[in-house]
Amino acid sequence: MRYINFALVIASLVLLTSVKFAGQGYSFADYPVYTGTDLGVNYAPLKTTFKVWAPTASAVKLRLYDAGDGGNAIATFDLLKGGKGIWALTIDKNLKNKYYTFQVMRDGQWSSERPDSYAKAVGVNGNRGMVVDLASTDPKGWKNDKKPALKNFTDIILYELHIRDISIDPNSGIKNKGKFLGLTESGTKSPDGEPTGLDHIKELGVTHVHLLPSFDFNSVDETKPQDNKYNWGYDPLNYNAPEGSYSTNPYDGNIRIREFKQMVQALHKKGLRVILDVVYNHTSDVKGSNFTAFAPGYFYRQNADGSYSNGTGCGNEVASERPMVRKFMIESVLYWAKEYHLDGFRFDLMGTHDIETMNQISAALHKIDPTIYIYGEGWTAGNTPLPEEKRAIKKNISKVNKVAAFSDDIRDGLKGGWNNLKEKGFVSGNADKTESVKFGIVASTSNKQVNYKLASSKAPWAAEPYQTITYVSCHDDNTLFDRLKISNPTATEDELIKMDKLANAVVLTSQGVSFLHSGAELLRTKQGIANSFESPDSINQIDWSRKTKYKAVFEYYKGLVALRKAHPAFRMPSTEMIQKHLKFVETGIPGLIAYRINDNANGDSWKNIMVILNGNATAQSVKLPKGNWTMVTDGQRVKLSGIKANLTGSVAIGGTAAWVLYKNE
Repeated sequence: MRYINFALVIASLVLLTSVKFAGQGYSFADYPVYTGTDLGVNYAPLKTTFKVWAPTASAVKLRLYDAGDGGNAIATFDLLKGGKGIWALTIDKNLKNKYYTFQVMRDGQWSSERPDSYAKAVGVNGNRGMVVDLASTDPKGWKNDKKPALKNFTDIILYELHIRDISIDPNSGIKNKGKFLGLTESGTKSPDGEPTGLDHIKELGVTHVHLLPSFDFNSVDETKPQDNKYNWGYDPLNYNAPEGSYSTNPYDGNIRIREFKQMVQALHKKGLRVILDVVYNHTSDVKGSNFTAFAPGYFYRQNADGSYSNGTGCGNEVASERPMVRKFMIESVLYWAKEYHLDGFRFDLMGTHDIETMNQISAALHKIDPTIYIYGEGWTAGNTPLPEEKRAIKKNISKVNKVAAFSDDIRDGLKGGWNNLKEKGFVSGNADKTESVKFGIVASTSNKQVNYKLASSKAPWAAEPYQTITYVSCHDDNTLFDRLKISNPTATEDELIKMDKLANAVVLTSQGVSFLHSGAELLRTKQGIANSFESPDSINQIDWSRKTKYKAVFEYYKGLVALRKAHPAFRMPSTEMIQKHLKFVETGIPGLIAYRINDNANGDSWKNIMVILNGNATAQSVKLPKGNWTMVTDGQRVKLSGIKANLTGSVAIGGTAAWVLYKNE
């Protein structure tokens, strides 16, 4: 789920009348396939090679410029036609930092000037590529950059943030507001003295930072920073270059690369891994895309009548199953992983991609680094001609090797359905959502104690727990706190806070991979605006004053993260282990879930753990299993050394609260 840019949809539909998809009497399946790994611009001090795939072109021109915008071309060259649809040229000069465009002739007409799809460096607004010496963009110590250790994927705790949101608040104490460098600054504080930005994330204790799209996107004019134009970034322009509005100088193609690397380096030094949100499912438009300039129609999926399919809701849909599209996607993620030392990728609308492509991406990435984590949205945003059995959707995720999907089951179970804002969830007393929450607690894996008939998904879909992203909110839709306000209009703030804390207590004690929306730990609000993809900073920014106002909530979240990290029973790496050690306890109380994790599960120091989740607003009496139990969280605070010891018999679980207890007998 994301925004739908209706202007792009209309523009794409208009274009249908002028695009000749498959050329003269042959189909895209007949297009030649190039297997080399050298497409794009490859620089060396004494020569630079330009190579593009344009199978239906009759001529291709290269133009060189001194700057990324303005001015006339300083030289023009004709590329030479080779086999497999390739056009290439080697220039025996040092072209470092020169800018370039290509023009392609087809049917007697020249295309507009565009960089190639593989462009690694670009000028302002991404309209020209740049010949880059990548080694010169490395920050000091880059070769010694080390990824933080990771044993199992289920050890991951994700924290989704937007580059601009995390630092743009005037009270963030961060110098490079809204920039990659904003996430490199340590020691920043709010006026109240609370750590902000990078130090705040470190203090919270998460393991991975998930960056919303940070490649070069189309919707923000990099020449007009004074406009403070905002976008989430789900409108790709140049897939292999960082976004210029997040750099301190978008006119120099080197700087955005260096500053992105500095950001990754700083996060790694703080013990945080880095995930990049990637959007290969559509482009910002069709007519102006680099794909269209070189191979019109080929990179986009079509309906039977030749019209563009729209499974993305954005007016176009990338055809991942075609060989040269699959090749581009694989080589693009490999480039980001190697050049920028990235630790994982989140695939937007992954359900529009075919299973085979996702499996090949997984194999390629895990060959260079087995700890890279891959996940995505296991759904589409509309109908697509890609057959359902070939889609990388949630129900097929067990067929996708080492790739995870978001669990909308536990999300909607906890707070209510995404498409019905007034519906209450488990945390608001809706007992009908109990089985969907249980489904999420076992990370969408097979479990005899889950009644699938009552769960939103009628069957388990994850083969192993790491294939489930356990979450309750993200950048899409209302923030958790806002959504709870909407569906519980008469609730007091204290009651809403209890619901909020219970929701992410479930997330952080459930199996699978935990995911937090940045600012949730501060009861983040977007003032009731759900689709805030182009709303101003006043709506989207992290308001750092809330860390002081809701310090107890932050400490609770921080405690839950510490609990999860300290106790591997909450992050079992296999379905078999969950089936062996996790047992739900039947209490007979609607709207209350209780379960045990027994026998030092996953090597935990606690022999037996009891988790009790009360979604009811009123206290409930629950009989504990035999023995003396120690409470470590009571819904208000978390204390790993114990809040209260020697609990036996029946206990009163407060309304809208999560209890975690253990015993070592």
